[in-house]
Amino acid sequence: MTDAATRILQLRAELDQHNHRYYVLDEPSIPDAEYDRLFNELKALEAANPELVSADSPTQRVGGSALSAFGEVRHEVPMLSLGNAFEEADLLDFDRRVREGLDLPAGDLFGGGVDVEYSCEPKLDGLAVSLLYEQGKLVRGATRGDGSTGEDISANVRTIRNVPLKLQGEGWPAVLEVRGEVFMSKAGFERLNASQAESGGKTFANPRNAAAGSLRQLDSKITASRPLEFCCYGVGRVEGELPATQVGMLQQLKVWGLPISRELKLAKGAHECLDYYRDIGERRQSLAYEIDGVVFKVNSIGQQRELGFRAREPRWAIAHKFPASEELTELLDVEFQVGRTGAVTPVARLKPVKVAGVMVANATLHNMDEVARLGLMIGDTVIIRRAGDVIPQVMQVVLERRPADARPVHIPEQCPVCGSAVERTQLVKRSKGKETLSEGSVYRCVGRLACAAQLKQAIIHYVSRRALDIEGLGDKIVEQLVDTGLITSPADLYTLTYEQVVVLEGFADLSTRNLLASIAESKRPSLARFIYALGIPDVGEETAKLLARALGSLTRIQAALPEVLTWLPDVGGEVAHEIHSFFEDEHNRTVIGLLRERGVELQEEGELHAEFAACTTLAGFIDKLNIPFIAATGAEKLASRFGSLEGIIAADWLDLRQVERLNEKAARSLRDFFDKPENAARARQVETQLRDFGMHWESEKKQVEGLPLAGQTWVLTGTLEVMSRDVAKDKLEGLGAKVAGSVSAKTHCLVAGPGAGSKLAKASELGVKVLDEAQFLAALAGYGVTL
Repeated sequence: MTDAATRILQLRAELDQHNHRYYVLDEPSIPDAEYDRLFNELKALEAANPELVSADSPTQRVGGSALSAFGEVRHEVPMLSLGNAFEEADLLDFDRRVREGLDLPAGDLFGGGVDVEYSCEPKLDGLAVSLLYEQGKLVRGATRGDGSTGEDISANVRTIRNVPLKLQGEGWPAVLEVRGEVFMSKAGFERLNASQAESGGKTFANPRNAAAGSLRQLDSKITASRPLEFCCYGVGRVEGELPATQVGMLQQLKVWGLPISRELKLAKGAHECLDYYRDIGERRQSLAYEIDGVVFKVNSIGQQRELGFRAREPRWAIAHKFPASEELTELLDVEFQVGRTGAVTPVARLKPVKVAGVMVANATLHNMDEVARLGLMIGDTVIIRRAGDVIPQVMQVVLERRPADARPVHIPEQCPVCGSAVERTQLVKRSKGKETLSEGSVYRCVGRLACAAQLKQAIIHYVSRRALDIEGLGDKIVEQLVDTGLITSPADLYTLTYEQVVVLEGFADLSTRNLLASIAESKRPSLARFIYALGIPDVGEETAKLLARALGSLTRIQAALPEVLTWLPDVGGEVAHEIHSFFEDEHNRTVIGLLRERGVELQEEGELHAEFAACTTLAGFIDKLNIPFIAATGAEKLASRFGSLEGIIAADWLDLRQVERLNEKAARSLRDFFDKPENAARARQVETQLRDFGMHWESEKKQVEGLPLAGQTWVLTGTLEVMSRDVAKDKLEGLGAKVAGSVSAKTHCLVAGPGAGSKLAKASELGVKVLDEAQFLAALAGYGVTL
């Protein structure tokens, strides 16, 4: 090795150590002038020996050539958002849910129960990013994006001074994905704005906007010139060992040179968390950076795994927000927007005012009930609140400032977009023997897809990532297609031609061909994605998956009566009626027919899922008819006595008197119900469909052919270290098993990882088979299932 190469390695190691002491430990050991001397010496040596320059050198933070666009990065472990607590009661409720999820004693008059340990740190107001290290070297940086897919900002994160290009020390995992926040200090923000103003450039509203705008520059040299900082708060993908607690893991990251919050603390129980929250709140203004709350996380990584995740957030973490910033301004007008389902929503147009560093000119009013609750009139002075990135809200009217010419807010009688009638929704409450109508809080345009606003939103939903995922069809493009009359329903997407698209604003030859190819690729969606894409009110992704898995075909889903749909888990009466009404609508049926005619071929269609074959009972059927005074017990007696629906319908007074413990009031109610021809006809119609679907109590029960665990119920508990519990659940369901949340005598097997609690004890008590994770993985391998 040459003298230059040796000296370069020495300088890099020394500068890395000084960077670590300065940015991570906050313990600089040399003056800035000496650091600059060492840095300039390294820079000169690398300039004279360019073949010795490496990507992890401290000199390589100046940025490179500008990019034309950011690439996409798919997060192997999703970057989820956090649930929020705004009041003390919200945090206490979170702590209660955590303790219940871990099967910990809640405490009573004679004891305080078991406290959970939480890590506590300020919630920085910045931009969430992911840093990927392989063999200790930074290889990629990415934004959070939508949680599943972000943007590749590797060139930019390399320019952030306190992001180590190479990890310190030793023992780091072969692959380590670090997650944290890129932010700008208050002082750095002031310096940047002063510099921008001096040079005639754009100034920023607040440090968060400045950080986000700086990090997403296509020219990394601009990013390098901005005073950005990084603070890590967790990890994603890891191939190797890390400490078993949140605090221990972060402290280990600090040893490896990654900056963590200096305010990181460990709290025992919710009350110590509240003490931390109050302390940080009192010191908030003196901190060097903006924060909008505090983040609490269950400290035990094992307990985090046991608690798992909801659809979009972990059950083991919460952001306790500080009270929102508020300002006074004038309500200039109220306008009405039309959404995908036709909901006509009032929006406040305000005299612009700066709230929490952001200029606010609009605010949500939710619905007309909220307008009435506030007593809002146009011209009023109002209090506006904004918390973090939450849409500003009108919180209160200052009545003493109401002008004499203030005007009331009226819902329009005609849709502001298409001119169709606007009607107030009706809420139907169904109970034993009757339906009660009441007025809902939502007004809807009845124009459906004849209304351009509803059409645009419906198509935007149809092409979205979680629906048919048609790349290149952003909101603006959809608006162009609707406004030019090229599409009047989602089915028209499949008739678009090259000649129609290429002349649209923003399109050229390549972008046109790419869009048409993406539309063509969307013609083979899974049944679940297609159902979700249709935009049925109250039907989200999980309900769409349930409908597809349970009923197996679009034909059955379209035909399903509300009473039949309620036999599916988690489908209540209101959702069932929304689904049925959607498919009863002639326009919707026409659009679905056109989609099929134009080449949309649904995948993963099949038979009724074996779990739902013969899933109904006669007693349950009678109970679901909501006959007054006939409860579950009475329904059981009737089913036992007569054995069939026709037998119950035909039963006379003498027959009914033979039913044990069926009182006269119940018997009279039953006869009155079935004496109405429409009730008897509806009951027969529902029974016929149950029979057609194979769900009838006399239908043949089935095992899923080829699935070895069909008909078995499994339960997962404790910490699974090789795979998440969600992945384990998917594997089991793929083998035909049902995965339940609690142990019972019907449980076939319990998979128990470290930290298993009451579920393991109950399984032992009931004699349920128990597997540890190694045995579980071996069992999966025996069925040919690999990770």
